[in-house]
Amino acid sequence: MATITESGTSPAETPVKAKGPLIYRQSIFTRLTHWLWVICLFFLLFTGLNIFNADPALYFSKQSGVPDMQAVGQPLDNAWLNIGGVNTDNGARGQTTIFGKTFDTTGVLGVSGDPDNPDFRGFPAQVTIPSYYDLATARVVHFFFGWILVATLAVWLIASIFNRHIAAVPPSPRDLRHLPKDILNHLRFRFEHGRKYNTLQKIAYSVVLFILFPLIIATGLTMSPGMNAGFPWLLDLFGGRQTARSIHFLTMSALVLFFVVHIVMVVLAGPINEMRQMITGRYRASPDVPFDAAKKDKK
Repeated sequence: MATITESGTSPAETPVKAKGPLIYRQSIFTRLTHWLWVICLFFLLFTGLNIFNADPALYFSKQSGVPDMQAVGQPLDNAWLNIGGVNTDNGARGQTTIFGKTFDTTGVLGVSGDPDNPDFRGFPAQVTIPSYYDLATARVVHFFFGWILVATLAVWLIASIFNRHIAAVPPSPRDLRHLPKDILNHLRFRFEHGRKYNTLQKIAYSVVLFILFPLIIATGLTMSPGMNAGFPWLLDLFGGRQTARSIHFLTMSALVLFFVVHIVMVVLAGPINEMRQMITGRYRASPDVPFDAAKKDKK
């Protein structure tokens, strides 16, 4: 039974928040390639760290030294990054040197595992595939998912040209004029659920699709001796195999950063709505988006 107020009327019911229209926002090609990229990058990252452990130092040069894993920690003259470990009076210590600045990274980088039986490796077993050091297996898995990544990117590119989705990714001059407002809205955690990507999304996706993906593929090919024999100009383009290796590492680091920010934004913007669009293709827009716009997007 409803409660009656002194005035004889029922209390006002809590207003129901209006829902916007469901917009068909992501095509089947976009969704399939999205999840394939997730799988590929997962295996590429963790097998890549296993491969990195074969020589846990990075250089911007055409030549390099290969440090002894049991004696890593002595910064090499031309290495901008060196991860390793040394034996001290206090036991094994992990050391990471970045541009000549050395940090103690025991238990995380350089030295991990049981202090009585330390594991001298750049990245610990918890973040490598396989968990044990196996360069041959890591390379086979890495190359396998690398070529799947290339094929998936090609499928996305062809499909996006035909369905004109590719035109919606790069920011237009008009989008860039709204960039300050978009940044301010994100800082205030105000997210618009419109028919199109916002300016920050367009910039981020453009960087990933048109810069980071091609760059990580090209530098990966440059590190292959077989590709060097067929396309020696790749070495000249990236300044040598070791410089390409450094760029490859930094590009993957940028992709990891994008992934972390992407997940945070998904959670803040509404994980159910965001996941629905990447599974079913349909996205719940803001209430101010007209229904005729939703119908237009379905065509």
